[in-house]
Formats: sequence, structure tokens, C-alpha cells
Amino acid sequence: MQQRGFVEQAQAGDHDAFAVLARAAAGRLDGIARLMLRDPDDARDAVQEALIRAWRDLPGLRDPERFDGWLYRLTVHACIDSIRRRRRQVHGSDVQDVGDTTAGGLGRIDDRELLGMALGRLRPDWRAVVVLHYYVGLPLPEVANVLGVPVGTAQSRHHRSLRAMRSLIEADEADEADEAAVRHALPGGQLA
Repeated sequence: MQQRGFVEQAQAGDHDAFAVLARAAAGRLDGIARLMLRDPDDARDAVQEALIRAWRDLPGLRDPERFDGWLYRLTVHACIDSIRRRRRQVHGSDVQDVGDTTAGGLGRIDDRELLGMALGRLRPDWRAVVVLHYYVGLPLPEVANVLGVPVGTAQSRHHRSLRAMRSLIEADEADEADEAAVRHALPGGQLA
């Protein structure tokens, strides 16, 4: 059966149809939430919250073809709600490799760590654009639709987030270079 059929059955109250939809989307939703929240437990909670909202609000979904985008939106909003509840700086955790998994790609762990650090320091609404565009693979017009913002706003958040990430990474690399220079200048090469 096609996704549309499952969505229509779930809208009519079929728990099994909704379970099929939830299982099919769980991995993508978990990936989005982990990148947004940087904590696996918080990510699971946000996905669960999004799925509860989806079940509750599913009868109001007008176009079953837009189910995936609607579910991404619910997940992003659940993540933003979680961040607001925490009211503290998002801390680092493991970044899942969503890109190249060849031997050459695995050698770039430092790059992934830097990207994870920079992503974690972005504002939640900027982070949502980066995650939906680069992790989920949505084009910016669809990202705008998922987030419920104009395309220009999504484009501006995308541009600003990349610029901010670049600045954060460059600052971190400059700090590491300064530390290496000091270490090289000290006897024994050790910092106190």
C-alpha cells in the first residue's frame, strides 16, 4: 500500500496504519532530533512528542501527500520546545555521520566534530534549516514549507547559519593554532 493510503487510514483512526507510518519515519525523525538537540535521550523524547502530536492532529491534515513534511515540522517544533524548556546552552554529544562513510570520509572525524560544535551553537531556528536542508536533503523552498516561513526567510537563515558556522569553525581553528604555537615555544612542549 502507498503512504497516502496509510495516512488516510490513520486519519480515520486506524492505529496500525499510523504505526506503519511512524516506524517508516522513525529513523529520519530521530536523526533530525539528534542533530537539533545534541542529546539522544532528549531526541527520543522530542520524536515521541512529535508522534503524539501527529496522532492527535492527523485528522486535520488536509493533504495526505504532505505527511512527511508535516511530520518534520512537528519534530522540529518539538525540538525547539525542548530547547526552550532547557533554557541553557546546548552541549555537545556524538554527531551521527550523515555523509561520506568511505575510508576517506571516516578520516575526517575532526571535521565532523567541528561541524557538530558549530551546529550546536546555532540558534534553534537556524539549526532547523541546516538540518532539514543538509541532513534530510530538502530543497530550501520545501524547508520553508516545513517550517512555515517564507522562502526568503529560509534562504536568509540558511545563509546566516552557514556564515555563523564558518566563523565558529575558523575561531576554533585559530584557538588551536595559538595553543600549538605556545606549546611549541615552551620547554618540553607542554602547557601548564
